[in-house]
Amino acid sequence: MSVSRRIVLIGPMYPYRGGIAHFLETMYWGLRERGHHVDAVTFTRQYPRLLFPGQSQFEVGPEPECVVPAERWLDSVNPLSWQRAAANIAQLQPDVAVFKYWIPFLAPVFGRLARLLARRGIQQLVVVDNALPHERRWGDHGLGRYFFRAMDGCVVMSSAVERDLDRLKVNLPRVFAPHPVYDVFGNAADRRSAREELGLGATAPVLLFFGFVRRYKGLHVLLKSMPRILEKLPDARLVVAGEFYEDEGEYRDLIASLNLTPSVIVHAHYIPKDQVAKYFAAANVVVQPYLSATQSGVAQIAYQFDRPLVVTDVGGLGELIPHEVAGLVVRPNDPAALAAAVTRFFAENLESQLSTGVRAQKHNYSWSRLLDALESLMPGAEG
Repeated sequence: MSVSRRIVLIGPMYPYRGGIAHFLETMYWGLRERGHHVDAVTFTRQYPRLLFPGQSQFEVGPEPECVVPAERWLDSVNPLSWQRAAANIAQLQPDVAVFKYWIPFLAPVFGRLARLLARRGIQQLVVVDNALPHERRWGDHGLGRYFFRAMDGCVVMSSAVERDLDRLKVNLPRVFAPHPVYDVFGNAADRRSAREELGLGATAPVLLFFGFVRRYKGLHVLLKSMPRILEKLPDARLVVAGEFYEDEGEYRDLIASLNLTPSVIVHAHYIPKDQVAKYFAAANVVVQPYLSATQSGVAQIAYQFDRPLVVTDVGGLGELIPHEVAGLVVRPNDPAALAAAVTRFFAENLESQLSTGVRAQKHNYSWSRLLDALESLMPGAEG
Protein backbone atom coordinates (compact mmCIF):
# COMPACT_ATOMS: atom_id res chain seq x y z
CA MET A 1 0.00 0.00 0.00
CA SER A 2 1.47 3.32 -1.06
CA VAL A 3 -0.28 5.70 1.39
CA SER A 4 2.00 6.58 4.29
CA ARG A 5 0.26 7.07 7.64
CA ARG A 6 1.16 8.10 11.12
CA ILE A 7 0.55 5.09 13.37
CA VAL A 8 0.92 4.57 17.09
CA LEU A 9 1.28 1.00 18.38
CA ILE A 10 0.02 0.41 21.90
CA GLY A 11 0.93 -2.62 24.00
CA PRO A 12 3.84 -4.39 25.68
CA MET A 13 7.27 -3.83 24.14
CA TYR A 14 10.81 -3.96 25.46
CA PRO A 15 11.71 -4.06 28.32
CA TYR A 16 8.58 -6.22 28.68
CA ARG A 17 9.09 -9.81 27.67
CA GLY A 18 7.16 -12.53 25.91
CA GLY A 19 5.48 -13.37 22.64
CA ILE A 20 3.12 -10.39 22.52
CA ALA A 21 6.02 -7.97 22.96
CA HIS A 22 7.97 -9.81 20.24
CA PHE A 23 4.90 -9.62 17.98
CA LEU A 24 4.44 -5.87 18.40
CA GLU A 25 8.14 -5.19 17.94
CA THR A 26 8.09 -7.09 14.64
CA MET A 27 4.98 -5.15 13.59
CA TYR A 28 6.73 -1.89 14.40
CA TRP A 29 9.69 -2.59 12.11
CA GLY A 30 7.44 -4.05 9.40
CA LEU A 31 5.24 -0.99 9.26
CA ARG A 32 8.28 1.26 9.19
CA GLU A 33 9.69 -0.69 6.26
CA ARG A 34 6.43 0.03 4.41
CA GLY A 35 6.99 3.76 4.76
CA HIS A 36 4.69 4.52 7.67
CA HIS A 37 5.69 6.85 10.48
CA VAL A 38 5.34 4.65 13.58
CA ASP A 39 5.46 5.58 17.25
CA ALA A 40 5.18 3.07 20.07
CA VAL A 41 3.63 3.34 23.53
CA THR A 42 4.05 0.77 26.27
CA PHE A 43 3.60 0.50 30.03
CA THR A 44 5.24 1.90 33.09
CA ARG A 45 3.34 -0.89 34.85
CA GLN A 46 1.66 -3.67 32.87
CA TYR A 47 0.40 -5.82 35.77
CA PRO A 48 0.47 -5.09 39.49
CA ARG A 49 2.95 -7.47 41.09
CA LEU A 50 0.23 -9.23 43.10
CA LEU A 51 -1.67 -10.11 39.91
CA PHE A 52 1.29 -11.34 37.87
CA PRO A 53 1.80 -15.12 38.24
CA GLY A 54 5.39 -15.23 37.00
CA GLN A 55 8.73 -14.21 38.43
CA SER A 56 9.33 -11.11 36.30
CA GLN A 57 7.57 -9.17 33.56
CA PHE A 58 10.84 -7.99 32.04
CA GLU A 59 13.44 -9.34 29.65
CA VAL A 60 16.69 -10.63 31.10
CA GLY A 61 20.15 -10.39 29.64
CA PRO A 62 21.72 -7.67 27.51
CA GLU A 63 19.59 -5.11 25.72
CA PRO A 64 18.81 -6.15 22.13
CA GLU A 65 20.55 -4.32 19.31
CA CYS A 66 17.32 -3.09 17.68
CA VAL A 67 15.12 -1.93 20.55
CA VAL A 68 11.82 -0.32 19.63
CA PRO A 69 11.92 3.25 21.03
CA ALA A 70 8.67 2.89 22.95
CA GLU A 71 7.38 5.60 25.28
CA ARG A 72 6.47 4.21 28.70
CA TRP A 73 3.32 6.24 29.37
CA LEU A 74 0.66 3.76 30.51
CA ASP A 75 0.00 2.44 34.00
CA SER A 76 -2.64 -0.25 33.65
CA VAL A 77 -4.27 0.56 37.00
CA ASN A 78 -3.85 4.34 37.19
CA PRO A 79 -6.60 6.20 35.25
CA LEU A 80 -4.69 9.47 35.54
CA SER A 81 -1.96 7.95 33.39
CA TRP A 82 -4.56 7.07 30.76
CA GLN A 83 -5.51 10.73 30.46
CA ARG A 84 -1.87 11.81 30.26
CA ALA A 85 -1.06 9.11 27.71
CA ALA A 86 -3.97 10.20 25.52
CA ALA A 87 -2.74 13.79 25.60
CA ASN A 88 0.81 12.71 24.80
CA ILE A 89 -0.32 10.48 21.96
CA ALA A 90 -2.48 13.26 20.53
CA GLN A 91 0.63 15.44 20.31
CA LEU A 92 2.16 12.81 18.00
CA GLN A 93 -0.78 13.48 15.63
CA PRO A 94 -1.35 9.86 14.56
CA ASP A 95 -3.94 8.87 11.98
CA VAL A 96 -4.37 5.44 13.55
CA ALA A 97 -3.91 3.83 16.96
CA VAL A 98 -3.27 0.05 16.82
CA PHE A 99 -3.79 -2.00 19.98
CA LYS A 100 -2.82 -5.60 20.73
CA TYR A 101 -5.55 -7.24 22.83
CA TRP A 102 -5.35 -10.57 24.63
CA ILE A 103 -6.79 -10.28 28.15
CA PRO A 104 -9.84 -8.61 29.77
CA PHE A 105 -7.69 -7.14 32.54
CA LEU A 106 -6.46 -4.55 30.03
CA ALA A 107 -9.93 -3.71 28.67
CA PRO A 108 -10.45 -0.72 31.00
CA VAL A 109 -7.13 1.00 30.19
CA PHE A 110 -7.24 0.20 26.48
CA GLY A 111 -10.96 0.92 26.15
CA ARG A 112 -10.75 4.27 27.92
CA LEU A 113 -7.61 5.29 26.03
CA ALA A 114 -9.25 4.39 22.71
CA ARG A 115 -12.29 6.54 23.50
CA LEU A 116 -10.11 9.48 24.48
CA LEU A 117 -8.15 9.17 21.23
CA ALA A 118 -11.32 8.77 19.15
CA ARG A 119 -12.49 12.19 20.40
CA ARG A 120 -9.41 13.60 18.71
CA GLY A 121 -10.32 12.02 15.38
CA ILE A 122 -7.85 9.11 15.61
CA GLN A 123 -8.96 5.76 14.18
CA GLN A 124 -8.84 2.75 16.54
CA LEU A 125 -7.74 -0.69 15.28
CA VAL A 126 -6.81 -3.88 17.10
CA VAL A 127 -4.95 -7.10 16.37
CA VAL A 128 -6.72 -9.71 18.49
CA ASP A 129 -4.97 -12.62 20.19
CA ASN A 130 -7.93 -13.62 22.36
CA ALA A 131 -11.33 -11.94 22.35
CA LEU A 132 -12.15 -14.05 25.41
CA PRO A 133 -9.51 -15.63 27.68
CA HIS A 134 -8.74 -19.35 27.78
CA GLU A 135 -9.63 -19.46 31.47
CA ARG A 136 -12.99 -17.70 31.76
CA ARG A 137 -14.02 -15.52 34.70
CA TRP A 138 -17.06 -13.51 35.65
CA GLY A 139 -16.98 -10.17 33.88
CA ASP A 140 -14.94 -11.27 30.85
CA HIS A 141 -17.82 -10.68 28.42
CA GLY A 142 -18.63 -7.21 29.74
CA LEU A 143 -15.01 -6.13 29.70
CA GLY A 144 -14.51 -7.51 26.20
CA ARG A 145 -17.58 -5.67 24.89
CA TYR A 146 -16.39 -2.44 26.51
CA PHE A 147 -13.06 -2.66 24.70
CA PHE A 148 -14.20 -3.87 21.28
CA ARG A 149 -17.02 -1.34 21.04
CA ALA A 150 -14.34 1.36 21.07
CA MET A 151 -12.66 -0.15 17.99
CA ASP A 152 -13.19 0.81 14.35
CA GLY A 153 -11.85 -2.48 12.99
CA CYS A 154 -9.92 -5.58 13.94
CA VAL A 155 -7.53 -8.17 12.57
CA VAL A 156 -8.33 -11.69 13.75
CA MET A 157 -5.84 -14.53 13.51
CA SER A 158 -8.08 -17.59 13.80
CA SER A 159 -11.67 -18.69 13.36
CA ALA A 160 -11.80 -19.30 17.12
CA VAL A 161 -11.37 -15.56 17.70
CA GLU A 162 -14.12 -14.86 15.15
CA ARG A 163 -16.46 -17.11 17.11
CA ASP A 164 -15.62 -15.39 20.38
CA LEU A 165 -16.31 -11.98 18.85
CA ASP A 166 -19.69 -13.34 17.78
CA ARG A 167 -20.32 -14.46 21.36
CA LEU A 168 -19.56 -10.92 22.49
CA LYS A 169 -22.05 -9.62 19.89
CA VAL A 170 -19.40 -7.25 18.59
CA ASN A 171 -20.17 -5.87 15.16
CA LEU A 172 -17.16 -4.17 13.61
CA PRO A 173 -15.15 -4.64 10.42
CA ARG A 174 -12.92 -7.71 10.63
CA VAL A 175 -10.10 -8.96 8.44
CA PHE A 176 -8.56 -12.40 8.83
CA ALA A 177 -4.80 -12.92 8.74
CA PRO A 178 -3.20 -15.90 10.49
CA HIS A 179 -0.54 -15.45 13.14
CA PRO A 180 2.74 -14.95 11.27
CA VAL A 181 5.84 -17.07 11.76
CA TYR A 182 8.26 -15.49 14.21
CA ASP A 183 11.66 -14.50 12.89
CA VAL A 184 13.19 -12.93 15.99
CA PHE A 185 14.84 -15.95 17.62
CA GLY A 186 17.96 -16.16 15.49
CA ASN A 187 19.25 -18.96 13.33
CA ALA A 188 18.67 -22.65 13.91
CA ALA A 189 21.18 -24.24 16.27
CA ASP A 190 23.09 -27.47 15.69
CA ARG A 191 21.17 -30.40 17.19
CA ARG A 192 24.18 -32.22 18.61
CA SER A 193 25.56 -29.16 20.40
CA ALA A 194 22.09 -28.15 21.59
CA ARG A 195 21.55 -31.56 23.11
CA GLU A 196 24.95 -31.55 24.74
CA GLU A 197 24.18 -28.20 26.33
CA LEU A 198 20.80 -29.44 27.57
CA GLY A 199 22.17 -32.77 28.79
CA LEU A 200 20.27 -34.89 26.27
CA GLY A 201 21.48 -38.00 24.49
CA ALA A 202 22.47 -37.63 20.85
CA THR A 203 19.98 -40.24 19.63
CA ALA A 204 17.19 -40.03 22.23
CA PRO A 205 13.67 -39.25 21.01
CA VAL A 206 13.09 -35.73 22.38
CA LEU A 207 9.71 -34.05 22.91
CA LEU A 208 9.48 -30.34 23.68
CA PHE A 209 6.73 -28.58 25.65
CA PHE A 210 7.58 -24.88 25.39
CA GLY A 211 6.17 -21.74 26.95
CA PHE A 212 4.61 -20.71 30.22
CA VAL A 213 2.57 -23.37 32.00
CA ARG A 214 -1.11 -22.93 32.77
CA ARG A 215 -3.82 -25.54 33.10
CA TYR A 216 -5.35 -24.87 29.67
CA LYS A 217 -2.05 -25.79 27.99
CA GLY A 218 -2.50 -29.39 29.09
CA LEU A 219 0.96 -30.28 30.38
CA HIS A 220 -0.72 -32.61 32.87
CA VAL A 221 -2.26 -34.51 29.94
CA LEU A 222 1.15 -34.87 28.31
CA LEU A 223 2.67 -36.12 31.55
CA LYS A 224 -0.10 -38.70 31.89
CA SER A 225 0.66 -39.89 28.37
CA MET A 226 4.38 -40.36 29.07
CA PRO A 227 4.19 -43.86 30.66
CA ARG A 228 2.57 -45.17 27.44
CA ILE A 229 5.19 -43.37 25.35
CA LEU A 230 8.01 -44.83 27.44
CA GLU A 231 6.65 -48.35 27.00
CA LYS A 232 7.40 -48.03 23.27
CA LEU A 233 10.26 -45.51 23.49
CA PRO A 234 12.11 -46.13 26.77
CA ASP A 235 14.86 -43.62 25.91
CA ALA A 236 12.40 -40.80 25.18
CA ARG A 237 12.87 -37.50 26.97
CA LEU A 238 10.36 -34.73 27.51
CA VAL A 239 11.81 -31.24 27.92
CA VAL A 240 9.49 -28.77 29.64
CA ALA A 241 10.86 -25.28 29.04
CA GLY A 242 8.94 -22.38 30.49
CA GLU A 243 7.89 -20.58 33.63
CA PHE A 244 5.06 -22.00 35.72
CA TYR A 245 2.15 -19.60 36.09
CA GLU A 246 0.52 -21.91 38.62
CA ASP A 247 1.65 -24.35 41.30
CA GLU A 248 4.77 -26.08 39.98
CA GLY A 249 4.62 -28.53 42.87
CA GLU A 250 1.50 -30.23 41.50
CA TYR A 251 3.35 -31.02 38.29
CA ARG A 252 6.45 -32.18 40.16
CA ASP A 253 4.25 -34.47 42.25
CA LEU A 254 2.62 -35.87 39.11
CA ILE A 255 6.03 -36.53 37.56
CA ALA A 256 7.15 -38.37 40.69
CA SER A 257 3.93 -40.37 41.05
CA LEU A 258 4.23 -41.60 37.45
CA ASN A 259 7.92 -42.48 37.94
CA LEU A 260 8.88 -40.01 35.22
CA THR A 261 11.69 -38.20 37.00
CA PRO A 262 14.50 -39.68 34.83
CA SER A 263 12.59 -38.96 31.62
CA VAL A 264 11.27 -35.42 32.15
CA ILE A 265 13.67 -32.48 32.19
CA VAL A 266 12.07 -29.33 33.59
CA HIS A 267 13.57 -25.88 32.98
CA ALA A 268 11.07 -23.93 35.04
CA HIS A 269 11.99 -20.42 34.02
CA TYR A 270 11.40 -17.94 31.24
CA ILE A 271 13.56 -18.78 28.24
CA PRO A 272 15.36 -15.64 27.01
CA LYS A 273 15.15 -14.83 23.33
CA ASP A 274 18.77 -15.80 22.64
CA GLN A 275 18.26 -19.25 24.20
CA VAL A 276 15.12 -20.29 22.33
CA ALA A 277 16.82 -21.75 19.25
CA LYS A 278 18.67 -24.48 21.14
CA TYR A 279 15.48 -25.91 22.66
CA PHE A 280 13.83 -26.28 19.27
CA ALA A 281 17.03 -27.62 17.71
CA ALA A 282 17.27 -30.31 20.39
CA ALA A 283 13.68 -31.52 19.84
CA ASN A 284 12.42 -33.99 17.31
CA VAL A 285 8.86 -32.81 17.83
CA VAL A 286 7.02 -30.03 19.65
CA VAL A 287 3.95 -31.15 21.61
CA GLN A 288 1.03 -28.84 22.37
CA PRO A 289 -1.59 -30.80 24.33
CA TYR A 290 -3.82 -27.74 24.83
CA LEU A 291 -7.31 -27.97 26.28
CA SER A 292 -8.28 -24.66 24.64
CA ALA A 293 -6.61 -22.33 22.17
CA THR A 294 -7.13 -19.58 19.64
CA GLN A 295 -3.90 -19.49 17.67
CA SER A 296 -0.42 -20.26 18.99
CA GLY A 297 2.76 -18.25 19.14
CA VAL A 298 4.65 -21.38 20.21
CA ALA A 299 3.59 -23.16 17.03
CA GLN A 300 4.90 -20.24 15.01
CA ILE A 301 8.26 -20.50 16.77
CA ALA A 302 8.27 -24.18 15.83
CA TYR A 303 7.56 -23.13 12.25
CA GLN A 304 10.51 -20.72 12.33
CA PHE A 305 12.79 -23.67 13.14
CA ASP A 306 11.03 -26.19 10.85
CA ARG A 307 9.95 -28.35 13.78
CA PRO A 308 6.92 -30.63 13.30
CA LEU A 309 4.26 -30.71 15.99
CA VAL A 310 1.76 -32.94 17.72
CA VAL A 311 -1.21 -30.78 18.72
CA THR A 312 -4.75 -31.16 19.97
CA ASP A 313 -7.72 -30.21 17.82
CA VAL A 314 -8.78 -27.10 19.73
CA GLY A 315 -9.23 -23.51 18.60
CA GLY A 316 -7.09 -22.71 15.61
CA LEU A 317 -4.42 -25.38 16.15
CA GLY A 318 -5.96 -27.80 13.66
CA GLU A 319 -6.04 -25.01 11.07
CA LEU A 320 -2.43 -24.10 11.69
CA ILE A 321 -1.02 -27.64 11.77
CA PRO A 322 -2.59 -29.70 8.97
CA HIS A 323 -2.84 -33.34 10.04
CA GLU A 324 -0.15 -35.56 8.51
CA VAL A 325 1.24 -32.55 6.61
CA ALA A 326 3.01 -30.42 9.24
CA GLY A 327 2.23 -32.55 12.26
CA LEU A 328 -0.30 -34.84 13.88
CA VAL A 329 -3.60 -33.66 15.34
CA VAL A 330 -5.36 -35.57 18.14
CA ARG A 331 -8.37 -35.27 20.41
CA PRO A 332 -7.88 -32.97 23.42
CA ASN A 333 -7.63 -34.22 26.99
CA ASP A 334 -6.87 -37.80 25.89
CA PRO A 335 -3.51 -39.13 27.14
CA ALA A 336 -3.88 -42.38 25.20
CA ALA A 337 -4.49 -40.59 21.89
CA LEU A 338 -1.60 -38.24 22.55
CA ALA A 339 0.73 -41.14 23.36
CA ALA A 340 -0.36 -42.99 20.20
CA ALA A 341 0.43 -39.96 18.04
CA VAL A 342 3.87 -39.47 19.59
CA THR A 343 4.81 -43.14 19.28
CA ARG A 344 3.55 -43.17 15.70
CA PHE A 345 5.69 -40.12 14.93
CA PHE A 346 8.83 -42.02 15.89
CA ALA A 347 7.79 -45.51 14.75
CA GLU A 348 7.07 -44.28 11.23
CA ASN A 349 10.07 -41.92 11.13
CA LEU A 350 7.83 -38.95 10.32
CA GLU A 351 10.23 -36.19 11.35
CA SER A 352 11.75 -35.56 7.92
CA GLN A 353 8.41 -35.78 6.07
CA LEU A 354 6.58 -33.47 8.47
CA SER A 355 9.48 -31.00 8.65
CA THR A 356 9.22 -30.70 4.88
CA GLY A 357 5.51 -30.04 5.33
CA VAL A 358 6.26 -27.32 7.88
CA ARG A 359 8.61 -25.61 5.42
CA ALA A 360 5.88 -25.71 2.77
CA GLN A 361 3.17 -24.46 5.13
CA LYS A 362 4.99 -21.59 6.77
CA HIS A 363 4.97 -19.53 3.59
CA ASN A 364 1.24 -19.05 4.27
CA TYR A 365 2.06 -17.23 7.51
CA SER A 366 3.99 -14.17 6.39
CA TRP A 367 4.15 -10.83 8.13
CA SER A 368 3.23 -9.20 4.83
CA ARG A 369 -0.16 -10.88 4.96
CA LEU A 370 -0.89 -9.54 8.43
CA LEU A 371 0.34 -6.03 7.61
CA ASP A 372 -1.75 -6.03 4.43
CA ALA A 373 -4.79 -6.91 6.54
CA LEU A 374 -4.07 -4.12 9.00
CA GLU A 375 -3.54 -1.55 6.25
CA SER A 376 -6.81 -2.58 4.57
CA LEU A 377 -8.69 -1.25 7.62
CA MET A 378 -6.95 2.13 7.68
CA PRO A 379 -8.50 5.35 6.38
CA GLY A 380 -8.46 5.64 2.60
CA ALA A 381 -7.66 1.96 2.02
CA GLU A 382 -8.67 0.71 -1.40
CA GLY A 383 -11.22 -2.02 -1.91
